[in-house]
Amino acid sequence: MRSRSLIESFNYAVSGIIYTLRTERNMRVHFIIAILVILLSLFFDFSRSELLLLFFTITLVLMAEMINTAIERTVDLVTDEFHPLARLAKDVAAGGVLIAALNSLVVGYLLFFDRLNPYTNLVLFKIKNSPIHLTFIALVLVILLTIGLKTKFYRGRGTPFQGGTVSGHAALSFCIATIIAFIANNMLVSTLSYVMAFLVGESRIEGRIHSLLEVILGALLGIIVGVLVFQIAGQIAG
Repeated sequence: MRSRSLIESFNYAVSGIIYTLRTERNMRVHFIIAILVILLSLFFDFSRSELLLLFFTITLVLMAEMINTAIERTVDLVTDEFHPLARLAKDVAAGGVLIAALNSLVVGYLLFFDRLNPYTNLVLFKIKNSPIHLTFIALVLVILLTIGLKTKFYRGRGTPFQGGTVSGHAALSFCIATIIAFIANNMLVSTLSYVMAFLVGESRIEGRIHSLLEVILGALLGIIVGVLVFQIAGQIAG
């Protein structure tokens, strides 16, 4: 009887995780980032202490998001009308998630900066003197490709330039972030540029203008175009 109770408790816990992943977009974003970070950590010689810190940070973010979801559902169960205390409870829970997420950014930066910086300098060395007009070429290509994709896959809802298969704002912001990464030759500046691009993409999702997939496709388009333009120029210059 005890073992059955233990198994049931485990199943309930897993069901809670699955429910949060299905219903909360932020949880899915945190989950995907966690997987990518863990995969990236395989290529670096982290010590046991560093791995412990990494896993603790990932766990903290996921737990904070799940606790936030639990608080939101509890408040909705108690009242379906607006109440200042209900809003305050949700805001405080969301603030806890924000603190955990900011902490994960700091931990990730401290763990990966020294390891990624030499590779970044190596990649950027050949193209740091690339002509400035490459920036405009990359941006024009992103705009043209975005328009082409929106026209090709227009679904008949809204207007072709509001929504669409790819997010033009995400494509441009991530292309600009990629260009800054190549030109600045600085890991901190590059990181901040991509953080700003991420916030642009997040705003398109929060505004219900684009889905998560459309923003991801736009981000990939911008990054790929930026990398290809500067890599080709770097090879020609070399």
